[in-house]
Amino acid sequence: MQNNYLLEGENSFDIQKEIERIIKKNNFLEATISQYDLQEEPLEVALEDLDTYSFLSDKKVIIIRNLENIQQEENKKEIEHLYKYLDNPNLDNLLFIVANKFNNTLKITKELKKRMEHITVSNDPIKFTKEALKGYKISPSLIEYLVNKCLKDTAKLENECNKLKTYKYEEKEILKEDIDELVVEKLGDSTDLTFSFNRSLAEKDKKSALEKYYQLLNYNIEPLSVIGLLASQIRIIYQVKVLESQGLSANDIATTLGEKNSYRVKKTKELTRFYTEKELLDLMQQLADMDYKIKTTDVDANSLIEIFILSI
Repeated sequence: MQNNYLLEGENSFDIQKEIERIIKKNNFLEATISQYDLQEEPLEVALEDLDTYSFLSDKKVIIIRNLENIQQEENKKEIEHLYKYLDNPNLDNLLFIVANKFNNTLKITKELKKRMEHITVSNDPIKFTKEALKGYKISPSLIEYLVNKCLKDTAKLENECNKLKTYKYEEKEILKEDIDELVVEKLGDSTDLTFSFNRSLAEKDKKSALEKYYQLLNYNIEPLSVIGLLASQIRIIYQVKVLESQGLSANDIATTLGEKNSYRVKKTKELTRFYTEKELLDLMQQLADMDYKIKTTDVDANSLIEIFILSI
C-alpha cells in the first residue's frame, strides 16, 4: 500500500493540494511528474511509465485520471497488469489514481481499495474561507456570500481572498461592497455546458439547445468558436455513422479515426441514430456556409446560429 494512493474528490484544487501534501510527506519533491488522462491515452502508456526507470530523476510521480471510465473488459489485460504492479510496487514511484467519484460496486474499485491507500478529499469552503481571511474582520453572512459567489470553488476562493486581503490590508475589515467590487462571480464549467449543448443539438432538442447556447454566450465564447465546436461534433457523428454501417466495432472505429481510446466513439454512437448520413453532410455544409458569411459579411452571427439551431 505504501506509495500508492487512491484519491477521490470533486474539487480539482483540493485534489491537487492533497497530492502536493503527499509528495512533500514522502520526500518526492525532486521527482519527475507525469500525468495520464485515460480519456486521451490508453492505460498501457501509464503502465509502461510505472515499469521503467526515469533518466532524469531517481524518483517519479505518476498521476492517472479517469481510470473509472475505461471499459474493463476491453482493458482486462492492462488492469491485471496494474494489480500485479500494486502487489509489488516500485518504491521509487509515487502513484496517484484520481477520480471525482469511484463506483464502489465495480470490481476494479474493490481491488484498488485493497491495494492502495484510499483518501476522500473534501474541504468545507466556509471553513477554508474563514482560515484564508484569518486576521480580517468579516461577518459569517458575508463569508457565505463570498463562497456562493465563487460557487464553492476553493481555487477561486483562494485567489479572491488574496485580492480582498491586499485591497483591505490597512483596514483589516471586508465589507459587502468590497466583495461586489473585486470578486467576479464564477460561472459553471463551460466544458460541461458545451458538451450538454452539443448533446441537445444532436438529439434535436431545439428548446434545450437554444437555452444552452444563450448560457454559453455568458462565457464570451465567439460565434466562430461555437460553429467550430458544432462542425467538430457533426463531423465525428458522420464518421462514426459511416464506419458503424460497415460493421466496425467501437475499438476499430477509434483506431481508424486515430482516437487514443474508444470512449468518445462509444458516446458518439449514442447519437448516430438521430441522423441520416445525408442530413449530417447537409449540416456540415450549412456550418461551412455560416463560417464564410460571418468572416466575409456584416451578418449577425448570433442570429445565424439561432436559425441553424431551429432548423435542425
